[in-house]
Amino acid sequence: MANTALPDIERAMDAAWPAPDRDETGEWVLRAAGGVTQRANSIWPRPETHGRPHEKPALLRQARAWYRSRRLPVIFQVFDNARNEALNAFLDAEGFTRQSETVILVRDAGGDEPVPDAGVEISAGPSAEWLRLWWSVDGRGGEDSLATARGILEGCPSLYALVRDDDGVPAAVGRLAVPPRRQGAHGDWGGLYCMATRLDARRLGYGTRVLAALLQSGAAQRLDGYWLMVTAANSGARELYAKAGFREAGRYLYRQERPKRHLTGC
Repeated sequence: MANTALPDIERAMDAAWPAPDRDETGEWVLRAAGGVTQRANSIWPRPETHGRPHEKPALLRQARAWYRSRRLPVIFQVFDNARNEALNAFLDAEGFTRQSETVILVRDAGGDEPVPDAGVEISAGPSAEWLRLWWSVDGRGGEDSLATARGILEGCPSLYALVRDDDGVPAAVGRLAVPPRRQGAHGDWGGLYCMATRLDARRLGYGTRVLAALLQSGAAQRLDGYWLMVTAANSGARELYAKAGFREAGRYLYRQERPKRHLTGC
């Protein structure tokens, strides 16, 4: 990752998937979106802050009250690095689970960029067809949740790719988020999100075409590199991205508070 650092990627990831309801006043950024996606409903510990251990219980009490008022569980998005060792130990002691281990992959720009593919449609916003296909693969919830998800997507400047099968039906989609460069950050980077292929259209090359088209679009914008996230268990996707030049730069976990059991009966 020659042109940027993981803390810069963390900040870009937050900007690329912006929660509509957030509290950025403290060491932890509290994010909520009505329960739509873990990322937009989790606490992000800022990379530039290093709170003292004795402050964490008070911060957690405040976070619990904030999420309780929104009827949401307390979930942390914790990056796996030395900076968060103390936080992870604190969350372990509080009984928080460890789940959804996710790998952050990066790729520098340059080299053999893919050639334009006229069969892939690129737009500046998510069309109804794009949204329906993505939501059918990755979505959870009904129309209200989809509307919230669309608001999250449109909260960051992005490009949207869609490829159709031989019958003209959408087969695969993807999104390239391009957050405005933060002051002090090194280079302009884009994030690849929402890479989704219709179940009956998989292993036919549609996802590869979407990825190539988004990388070509990023090259046209002179981006310095790209990041994307994939669950650690998804070996097939990781193999696809490795062939496209992506390499691992870091990992994160979601840490969720266990529900409290309440005594019932006499």
